[in-house]
Formats: sequence, structure tokens, C-alpha cells
Amino acid sequence: MKLVGRAWVFEDDINTDLLYPAACFRLPAAERPRLTMSANRPGWSAEVRPGDLVIAGANFGTGSSRPAADNLKGLGVAGVVADSINGLFFRTAVNTGLPVLEAPGVRAFVREGATVEVDLDTGTIRSEGRELRVRPLPPFLSRILADGGLVPRLRNEGYID
Repeated sequence: MKLVGRAWVFEDDINTDLLYPAACFRLPAAERPRLTMSANRPGWSAEVRPGDLVIAGANFGTGSSRPAADNLKGLGVAGVVADSINGLFFRTAVNTGLPVLEAPGVRAFVREGATVEVDLDTGTIRSEGRELRVRPLPPFLSRILADGGLVPRLRNEGYID
């Protein structure tokens, strides 16, 4: 699976409270994405375009099990690449069909606004004529993403109707 998009670069420790603020719980699902990152980057959700990529430092998605990946998908974010990603957020993102990749050093490698190409299956990240190689996404996770998430994957495999 390959992703190509404009980079939005975030610092370390982007937690689920920033991705899915408490106020989201009181809103209809369609309105929740507009609050994404509103506490640390007001107005960001209005600037994001479908296909954009989130690039971040360490501990991305740390915190509670809020459905934070849903907000990013709702904004049209094509994927998240971070120095490190909280395990719960990582698997929740894959299960909902949001591509994620751990890539140590990516935050320093990518400049905000640059076009980034990410090949999840080879672990290759390209931007501005440079290349960073990291451990690729395991094939079983790539298959889940290719099907659009865990539930569609289970349907395709005949486990659920």
C-alpha cells in the first residue's frame, strides 16, 4: 500500500485527548473531526485536505482508547507516520482502516508542507529527494488496511455476514 500526500508535522506526545477531545462525545459523529487538534493547533482541521499525511514524533496516540483514528479519517487524513505510535492507537487505526507506520526519525526527516511518499509494504518513505527506510508494516496488517479495516476484512474472509 502506497500513500502520497502533503505533510502535517506534529511534535511528540500527541495524545488521544488532542485527537478526540471530550467535547466530541456530545457531538454527532459527522461533526467530531472538526475538533481534532483544536487544543494545540486551533484551525488545523479546517486546513487539512483529503490525502494529507500526519507526521509526528514519539508516543503518537498515547492515552485512552477513544476512537481518535475516526476523527483523522473523518478529516480525510490518508495515514499517520510517527517516530513511535501507542500500541492501542496503532491497532485501532488499522482496524478502522487508517494506515499507520512507525518510522523512527521521520519527524526530523519530513518538513511540514512537503510531499511525502510512504510505501507501507517496503517501509520506504521519500520526501524532497531523500529516502528513509524503516520496518515495513506486517503483511497481515496490510491486508486489513487494503480491505478498509478489520470488519470488511472479516467479511471478505467469510467470518461474518
